[in-house]
Amino acid sequence: MLTIKLMRRYLFGLTFIFATLSNASAAPTEQTAVFAGGCFWGVDAVFKHVRGVSEVVSGYAGGNAATAHYEQVSNGDTGHAESIHIRFNPAQVSYQQLLQVFFSVAHDPTQLNRQGPDSGSQYRSAIFFTSTEQQRLAQSAIQQFTAAHTFSAPIVTQVVPLQQFYPAEEHHQNYLALHPYQPYIVFNDKPKLEQLRKQFPALYQ
Repeated sequence: MLTIKLMRRYLFGLTFIFATLSNASAAPTEQTAVFAGGCFWGVDAVFKHVRGVSEVVSGYAGGNAATAHYEQVSNGDTGHAESIHIRFNPAQVSYQQLLQVFFSVAHDPTQLNRQGPDSGSQYRSAIFFTSTEQQRLAQSAIQQFTAAHTFSAPIVTQVVPLQQFYPAEEHHQNYLALHPYQPYIVFNDKPKLEQLRKQFPALYQ
């Protein structure tokens, strides 16, 4: 009888261990964030240089699958915004820190339906949240920047739920790294990387 009891405890222990290991392996170690801040080339490059970010994909958010193509999005009437989808490790960089980079370096959140030389709703400033916590943090960040008068004009960034993200065409991916000397990149986007390095040295990679 004692042997049977010990065997049952042993089997129960193994079951608990395997269940724990299974849950640990299933638990996501990474989270996602989706931002829109003008042409996705520069925003993509900024977040690719943030420590703790494992992947950045340029694409479209805010519209539907049928119109998630560059030529159609460029018309400005699809509901899409040029966006980036980020995978990050919250143990290395928090969502709040990503928001700081987004507002302070990646783009100008006070420009309505435009960014630099680009105009149209597809270049709008937007945060596409994937959870109520991301929504809360995004709205809180805007409130804090507003209260601190960080910007000389009102923040116009939209905070809206993410319905779906659609990756952009292959030739738009990792654009700055592949075209570092293109005039648009040199004038509009490379300065953002320098600002990232100066303002957030601990996050720069």
